[in-house]
Amino acid sequence: MKRVVITLISITYIFTLMAQTKIVQTAGRDALGEFAPEFAHLNDDILFGEVWSRNDLLSMRDRSMVTITSLISQGITDSSLTYHLQEAKKNGITRTEAAEIITHIAFYAGWPKAWAAFRLAKDVWNEDIKGDDAKAAFQRQMIFPIGEPNTAYAKYFIGNSYLAQISDSQIPFANVTFEPGCRNNWHIHKAEKGGGQMLVGVAGRGWYQEEGKPAVEILPGTVVHIPANVKHWHGAAKDSWFAHLAFAVPGEESENVWLEPVTDEQYLTIE
Repeated sequence: MKRVVITLISITYIFTLMAQTKIVQTAGRDALGEFAPEFAHLNDDILFGEVWSRNDLLSMRDRSMVTITSLISQGITDSSLTYHLQEAKKNGITRTEAAEIITHIAFYAGWPKAWAAFRLAKDVWNEDIKGDDAKAAFQRQMIFPIGEPNTAYAKYFIGNSYLAQISDSQIPFANVTFEPGCRNNWHIHKAEKGGGQMLVGVAGRGWYQEEGKPAVEILPGTVVHIPANVKHWHGAAKDSWFAHLAFAVPGEESENVWLEPVTDEQYLTIE
């Protein structure tokens, strides 16, 4: 069975669809359903079911930042702030970003409020310290953003990757970031005429390999021209974060076909 996925040109549309998923909340009914059913309804169905779900206007990530800022500014540092810090983490806010947000709030809302918020935030993000520090350090190496977790294409990757759409007009292209050891599956950019892809190394160290050929190292500034209808894969070196720009080359009757993963046996033999 032929497996076809959408090209990079349509990535923005995919993220829009993902962002429009409606939130299902039951906390109000669980806690106050019998005592205050109308309040429970407003909390679960209106606040979360409608306001938080309007992600065509503000993303979940943006709403998390607004919410934790509002709560900390009012000095609310109880379980409700813990909950919204946990949601902020789920919505893509890293430990480094949370620390910067609370530091910024401190100058406008008060130092003691920030101290109280930090005590909760440390618990929420504590297990991510190493990963987020590495990610933040890598971000400082390049001018393009790391972007959001590449959840739409996660099943075609081994390891975690991130996607930032840089342009969606004229020549659409994106910055794709790979954690150490992350790589995408073997795949083919099929086209009847034209087509293919071009990669430009941005930061870190990675690999590109065509079927039947040795892997080629990608460093900042390396340009890789991928012809249409050629089976290949690309990703990070096992000991380095890696980012490249990915340009979709226009073609006729073009489509991406994702194939089998790059096995550890194949990947770990690359020096």
